[in-house]
Amino acid sequence: MPGFVDQAQLHARAGDGGAGAVSWRREAHVERGGPDGGDGGHGGDVWIEASRNESSLLGFRDHPFRRATNGAHGSGAKRHGARGKDMVVPVPVGTVVRDRGAVLCDLDHPGARFLAAEGGQGGRGNARFLSNRRRAPAFAEQGERGQERWLDLELKLMADVALVGFPNAGKSTLISTVSAAKPKIADYPFTTLEPHLGVVRVGAGRAPTEFVMADIPGLIEGAAEGRGLGHQFLRHVERARVLVVLLDLGARDVGGETPSRQLRVLLAELGSYRPELLERPRLVVGSKADVGADDEGACDLVLSAATGSGVEELTERLAALVQAARTAEAGAASSEVVVHRPAPEGVEVQRAGAGSWVVLGRAAERAVALSDLTDAGAQAEAVRRLRRLGVDRALARAGARDGDEVTVGTMTFVWGEDA
Repeated sequence: MPGFVDQAQLHARAGDGGAGAVSWRREAHVERGGPDGGDGGHGGDVWIEASRNESSLLGFRDHPFRRATNGAHGSGAKRHGARGKDMVVPVPVGTVVRDRGAVLCDLDHPGARFLAAEGGQGGRGNARFLSNRRRAPAFAEQGERGQERWLDLELKLMADVALVGFPNAGKSTLISTVSAAKPKIADYPFTTLEPHLGVVRVGAGRAPTEFVMADIPGLIEGAAEGRGLGHQFLRHVERARVLVVLLDLGARDVGGETPSRQLRVLLAELGSYRPELLERPRLVVGSKADVGADDEGACDLVLSAATGSGVEELTERLAALVQAARTAEAGAASSEVVVHRPAPEGVEVQRAGAGSWVVLGRAAERAVALSDLTDAGAQAEAVRRLRRLGVDRALARAGARDGDEVTVGTMTFVWGEDA
């Protein structure tokens, strides 16, 4: 898996909404025309979508910016502007989206989506403000700016089987024997610096069992606390349905840990990282059986990837465990595609100084996003919207007094409790 990247950042910039138009219908021999300004189009959204066609976050390393297009402005004759085109950002299945450390969503199924940045709403034209009391509205709405945010992406591999073991325990040799994966293999530790995936096929005929095996970089004692290279890849073990704990049977002969000691350390590291990993189906496998060892009592089976001894038995037992896990998951999982949307923002009042307040929130800023706030009708419309949002009550609860200055978006006014 050359160029494997499992952590990256994404800068999502949604499109701005188009502005509504101020226009008047004028035709010959027509006594009364009236407003006919059309609405602006909504800006495009930025979506993050889990895709099986992606295997790494490498594409975000040098180019993290993704932007949707803006909505078009409205025009006369009630012609509405076109909506901006959405930007769909494909990521590997198993990507977790975070915002300043907080998990926003886990895209663990193909097709699952998350709304990373919402496009700005298009402004309404002056034709939308026509009423019995307002016969000639000379204002329209400006388009809303699209959301813009930085997000952290973290990939956790979706493998059926994860190989866990000390450095140089034979994990890379095993996965290269049972699949077409070609990781680097050498006679020194830490040759695996990134996870490798391989597809293992068991059985012949029309319905062989296939599962994905992951070769995780070697762990050492203290990996859960950050020691060694494997600690940063422990996240890739979390989603594996079955764990293979690989013990080096020949390690003691070259001054290494005994298999029993290796097993205790590896299980302790998995438990320290995620206690629930110890409840996952697992096989304890002794590798390098051709070297020989007298400490095989802790192993469920032993094998030698070099000679092929025990490899077929391992793949058959893993296929049965994986199939059982898949069957259990199928009974509980839903086939519906999940769409994640952030919770809607409310209205927040903050003190900006003595006798000064700022009202925050997209709804409040949208309420005053009118084209001409010097127009009396536009001012009345802005006040009506703010009251409907409960801004006056929020200011009163916050402690605002008559004569205080209040800023909402581009609008600043003097607040009166009785007004």
